[in-house]
Order: sequence, then C-alpha cells, then structure tokens
Amino acid sequence: MIENKKIFILGMARSGYEVAKLLSKYNNDILITDMKEQDPNHVKELEELGVKYIVSEQPEYMLDASYDYVIKNPGIRKDHKCVLMALELGIPVINEVEVAYFFFPKDITIIGITGSNGKTTTTTLIYEILKEANLPVYLGGNIGFPVASLVEKVKNGDILVLEISDHQLVDMYDFKTNISVLTNLSEVHIDFHGTYEKYKSMKKKIFNHHKSNNLAILNYDNEDVMDLTKDISSNKKYFSIKEEVDCYIKDGSIYNDGKVINLNDIKIKGMHNYENIMCAIMVCKEFNVSNEIINKVLTEFKGVEHRIEYVTNIKGREFYNDAKSTNTESTIIALKSFDKPVVLLLGGLDRGHSFDPMDEYMHNVKKVICYGETKERIKKWCDSINVSCDIVDSLKEATLKAYQISKEGDVILLSPACASWDQFKDFEKRGEEFKKVISTLKD
Repeated sequence: MIENKKIFILGMARSGYEVAKLLSKYNNDILITDMKEQDPNHVKELEELGVKYIVSEQPEYMLDASYDYVIKNPGIRKDHKCVLMALELGIPVINEVEVAYFFFPKDITIIGITGSNGKTTTTTLIYEILKEANLPVYLGGNIGFPVASLVEKVKNGDILVLEISDHQLVDMYDFKTNISVLTNLSEVHIDFHGTYEKYKSMKKKIFNHHKSNNLAILNYDNEDVMDLTKDISSNKKYFSIKEEVDCYIKDGSIYNDGKVINLNDIKIKGMHNYENIMCAIMVCKEFNVSNEIINKVLTEFKGVEHRIEYVTNIKGREFYNDAKSTNTESTIIALKSFDKPVVLLLGGLDRGHSFDPMDEYMHNVKKVICYGETKERIKKWCDSINVSCDIVDSLKEATLKAYQISKEGDVILLSPACASWDQFKDFEKRGEEFKKVISTLKD
C-alpha cells in the first residue's frame, strides 16, 4: 500500500486519472502532469480530491528529490527527460498496474495475458467464459479498464483477467500473476524498445516471480516464444495448431483432455482466432469450467470491437474494422481472413517500420488507399510490389474513396498496420471514425 507519500504522476489519460483517484484516498500529496489538456470533468474531480493538475511540455522542471514515486503512463518512453531525472534522483518509476497490485488483497487469482497479437480477444474470451460459469471475475488492463479502477471492487477469492502490454511491463517489478499467457511474439514496437531483444525481454516479465505452482500457457508453434521461455520456472502448458500438445486441433475440432468444440460451431474464424480460443480454453479448464459452458460462449461470441470487426454490408460491399492493427503482423492476420477482393486502408503514425513482411499476403488486395504520416512510404512500397495505391489525407477521405472505387462483392478493410496517434487519441477513436463515416454512406 502507498500512503502518506509525495507522488508525481507523469501523463494522465485513463490510467493516470484512475491511479490519482485511488492514491488520493490514502493521504498522498499528488501532482499529475500532462502535455495536453484533459477531460475537464476528470480534472475537476481530481482537484476536488486535492490532486494538483498542471499542463506542461517540460514536466521535468517540476520534479525534485522530495518525491517518493514517479508513476509513468505506459506510453511514455524510458528515455523521457522526466524519467531519466527521476532515476538520477533515485526515485522509483512505476506504473498504474504496479500501484494497484500493492493494494489488492492477497487471496486473489491474477491471470495476465500478453503477446504481440491476440491479447484482447484472448482476454475477453477468458473473462466471458469465467463469467458464464458464475465465477467472481473482473476484467482490466490494456483492454480499456485501468487496473487501479478495480482496487475497491476486488475482494479475496476473486479472479482478475488482465491484458498486459509490453509498455506496461516495462515499469512492473513486484507484480506477479498466478497464470500467464503468451499468445505469440513478432517484431513490433521496436521504435519504443530500440531492439527486438529488449522487446522480448519486456514480454518475459509476465513470468516474473513465477514458481512451479504458477502456470504459463505458451504458443508451441512460435519459435521466439519457445526460446524466450525455455528457462522460466513456471509450470508450462502448450497450445498448437500443428502438433498434439496440451491443447491442439485435430480433425476439425479443438482438443484439451478430450474434444472440446468443433471448429464449425465457433462464430469467429481464422487460425489466429483458434489460437486465441485455445489459450482461453486452457485457462478456463484450470477453474474446472465445463465444455458445455465453453461451447455456449464460443458459439455466441462475435469477436471484439476494432479487431477484424464486421461492420455492415452496403450494396454488396462488406466493411470490416480492424483499427486495432498497429503493425504489419496484425494486418497480415486480417488479410489472411479474406478470400474476396480487398480494398485496404493503410496508414497512421510513422514508426519507420517496413511493410515488406506483407508482400506475399497482398494477392487479394485490388487497391490500397493510404493516409496519415506513413502515406508516402506506403505508396512507395505499393509501387515496388505493383499494387495500385491512392494517397489521401485523412481516414474519412480514405473510407469515402474506398466505397467510391469498390464493387459488389468487395471487402473494404481498415487494417492500418500503424499506430493511430498521428491523427487520433487511440485506436478506438480511429475505429469509431471509420464506422461513423460508414454510417453516412447508408443515409
């Protein structure tokens, strides 16, 4: 528990707001800073709780040795001037998840899900199945519900299902799960971490403090996962679409200690989703959830918003929202889901990553429409592989153009392969904008 301390919160957003609210109840002296103006209702609420709020592009000038902790927003890099100054002053730099962990009761079960792709779908499925089984379960983490917001709800005996990103793992030290899931690994977020090796080392922290009575659920088909986890202390269980391990696919069904479900009965399709489902099955089996309950959820589950989400059909054109796609790996997964002609909307924040990994998956793409910071690089890449590409300035223009040039039977797919922050607050806002523009086409 953190009380009677002087706290410097770097970056507000959802996590900063929730952790400030939590800490204000324990006689802490709190300053929260952000480079941008925040929700005025949130600011007013915090100020009424005694939290000082300052908008500043140079927060390091407000930091000194009198502070006991710096709590950093996960999106802020480790080389930020304020972070470097805190470390130089010997001030611990942690994040909202780590803070929440200090306050949780001891007799709870924490399930942590991480990976390059599939985290949100896997996390949601685990939560939905456990909830259907009438177990005392809460959902949080990178999925949109800050962990700090759960502290006053959770009691002994409860289960927490938490999506944990590599950005969050950077500033987590004491946090420990009972069950950790690593869905897969691929070369993403290199701009944030500097190298793939550093990125993988952050992912490995999901197994911190594990002993043989803690469970790790791992992707047997992913070489990097297998290599990274060879020396962890956890009890390891594996899922595979290729080999008969703990959970596997055979003759059109998923098996885990016997047949669990037929693939034809599952609403969401694609091998990537079957991997996510196997993770969820393995976790839920640890709580003795029946196949009947698992089947009920999987036959009704339609997927997660902004993840290859079916939006609508207008004059024979199917619209899919994959706004969560922030890297080429996730866009490849989306492209592999369709065997119809695709008009692909690409673009966003320029992290300098290559689009070359997508080359062999572009055969169904009849047109790329690109926008945002990366548009010129995307156009150059498309020209190099002889894929037709048009440049526009905004996602709205891209959506309207896609509808204009498409034909009946086409798929219009937003799967940007880039982060959203050049034009949007987050990927949710990007997806909402896409769907808003689509709604105008119906009128």
